[in-house]
Amino acid sequence: MASPGSGFWSFGSENGSGDSDNPGTARAWCQVAQKFTGGIGNKLCALLYGDAEKPAACACDQKPCSCPKADVNYGFLHATDLLPACDGERPTLAFLQDVMNILLQYVVKSFDRSTKVIDFHYPNELLQEYNWELADQPQNLEEILMHCQTTLKYAIKTGHPRYFNQLSTGLDMVGLAADWLTSTANTNMFTYEIAPVFVLLEYVTLKKMREIIGWPGGSGDGIFSPGGAISNMYAMMIARFKMFPEVKEKGMAAVPRLIAFTSEHSHFSLKKGAAALGIGTDSVILIKCDERGKMIPSDLERRILEAKQKGFVPFLVSATAGTTVYGAFDPLLAVADICKKYKIWMHVDAAWGGGLLMSRKHKWKLSGVERANSVTWNPHKMMGVPLQCSALLVREEGLMQNCNQMHASYLFQQDKHYDLSYDTGDKALQCGRHVDVFKLWLMWRAKGTTGFEAHVDKCLELAEYLYNIIKNREGYEMVFDGKPQHTNVCFWYIPPSLRTLEDNEERMSRLSKVSVICPPWPPKC
Repeated sequence: MASPGSGFWSFGSENGSGDSDNPGTARAWCQVAQKFTGGIGNKLCALLYGDAEKPAACACDQKPCSCPKADVNYGFLHATDLLPACDGERPTLAFLQDVMNILLQYVVKSFDRSTKVIDFHYPNELLQEYNWELADQPQNLEEILMHCQTTLKYAIKTGHPRYFNQLSTGLDMVGLAADWLTSTANTNMFTYEIAPVFVLLEYVTLKKMREIIGWPGGSGDGIFSPGGAISNMYAMMIARFKMFPEVKEKGMAAVPRLIAFTSEHSHFSLKKGAAALGIGTDSVILIKCDERGKMIPSDLERRILEAKQKGFVPFLVSATAGTTVYGAFDPLLAVADICKKYKIWMHVDAAWGGGLLMSRKHKWKLSGVERANSVTWNPHKMMGVPLQCSALLVREEGLMQNCNQMHASYLFQQDKHYDLSYDTGDKALQCGRHVDVFKLWLMWRAKGTTGFEAHVDKCLELAEYLYNIIKNREGYEMVFDGKPQHTNVCFWYIPPSLRTLEDNEERMSRLSKVSVICPPWPPKC
């Protein structure tokens, strides 16, 4: 990851010396592609050798042939001609194979260093260049395929070697395959009867994650949610319910003024969750951090005592394991001691840093996480799982269920012929819940824990390498001294015109205009 003052986006040249120009590399890809059925391999090879614009056609030697492409003219076909339409099998297979060709071409290009990360257009340019409006009348399948191509043409290649814009990057092939399977299954996670395998995989995976956190036997509860912000809000809601269960029926009017605490470098989702839950953003107290971005425990205790003296009720401390900008890890053991002393729920937002728990070399940075009451962990970040994949883990079993259940008898019947604990829908805020577990589970089976460990170790090794390369290089200044704890390497690029200026407010103001990401610390990006 780059830093305040550094450029995240790197735009590759179309005329670089990438491997795609090497006939041997293309031939190797073709050998792999031949394993695909339905003619996909031949089409992919044509794409790799520069025939991407040629329309796919039937390549059968037998006439008349029976391949899916025979007599398929997309210009005269619409979505209503696909399955479940009568005689819809052949056009459906042909259409999906051509969609797959588009996707495979995009995947191959995503890893080609000679291609651009993005064909960037400003919003008004893109709106004018292409008609994105929705129409009353259906378009034919030829136009639908063109829309697929156009959408990917302007998409950012997040799997590109030179893409560094977000904490969630990369394109894992097993994870991608799992996402395709998940969409094909097209089911909901609320009951075992509608998603038996996926529900069991969620149970197994969350239990394993709790074991890695350090809760005995993987005990507790958890759920996959639509991102770390929602996971953090779940934690806040459960902490409130634990202290004041009557809030579920009677609302905030029935409870005293509640106060949450988090570091000044923490994620904005803590305040957003407080706003959504009616607690209010003014009830989220920001704790001072040291020069490396870590929460100062003495300031936390001071602010807790201040809140209590005012008659307020401290109910949650959210420590951060891997802050967004600095990659800092709050001192969890010291925070845990304070939470125990004042009987406050301890949450750890490890959305970014949770992946380090997979590494025997780096998991010490989260020492004390096992004492937390809840943990947010986003495998779609450090572990490279495709978006979205965020888990909330709760140490006390049954608490999440009690907090959220509404006993909807039309869905969660009590006379089903299986263990009702596998009907997870009533402990979630959502009714419809996407299957996010399968890509993580399948990647874990493909890599093993050791594979994830090697992935994490390599990423942090590269971060330290980058730090060592630039820390003494002319024209660069580190934001803070010392090697990074995470993959966040925070530095300023100093253009020649500013290198001789005195380090003051004017210089910082001018320097901030160089940055394409954030203004000077503290950032508001």
